[in-house]
Amino acid sequence: MTCFTRLMCIIVLLLAPLTAAADASRTVLFDNSHGERFVIDGEGPLQLSGLAGVIRSAGARVAASDEAISDTSLQGADALVISGAFRALSQAEIQALVRFMERGGKVAVMLHIAPPLATLLERLNIRYTNGVVQENSDVIDGEPLNFRVRHFGDHAIFRSVESFSVYGAWGLMAGATGGRSVAESSPQAWVDIVGDKVQRSEETAAFAIAVAGNVGKGGYIVFGDDALFQNKFLDENNKALAANLAAWLVSE
Repeated sequence: MTCFTRLMCIIVLLLAPLTAAADASRTVLFDNSHGERFVIDGEGPLQLSGLAGVIRSAGARVAASDEAISDTSLQGADALVISGAFRALSQAEIQALVRFMERGGKVAVMLHIAPPLATLLERLNIRYTNGVVQENSDVIDGEPLNFRVRHFGDHAIFRSVESFSVYGAWGLMAGATGGRSVAESSPQAWVDIVGDKVQRSEETAAFAIAVAGNVGKGGYIVFGDDALFQNKFLDENNKALAANLAAWLVSE
């Protein structure tokens, strides 16, 4: 081995710990201040400890916050996850989120019930259906509310993902400006808009299950379902999606 080669090996060894430390400096914060019932420190089937573990495996620090969303509570965070909120965000919190994304922050939102997040979705120019999507394709165990999603747009989160499963997803609609649909149901899916449990042609469409967009230097992704990342449903495909989500959240 030449002196030059030995020198390069020493440099690589010295730099390796610094690289690992840099990755570990990325922080993903989970919001616990809006009535969320499924959290990262719970080990039950509907909890999010598995998702937290996947994010840690991506080299990031994971923490939870019980504080209202603000510039102060987001200080030091690189990404924020809002999963299964049951209480609405205030306008001040939404403005803080926008500033966070403008600075480069990433925000991932998963809906359990859509109405509490109506004001946030409106700010992101996203509308939601008045009920959950029912499928006629790729249905899981004969339950139309549970189905596999296979139609993807161009987004890093879905790279090399063949499908993922949802369990009661709200249909999303991106407005003319801002976000875009990045994952959709089949065109045979429907939402019971009339409420008579009869599928009609005007209720049938390909509904967005995930919408993504950019805000300043950062951006967001909104999923119409929060079950897909709960411990019980982290099968091989959903876990692959979680790994891609983690990589996106910690990317610069």
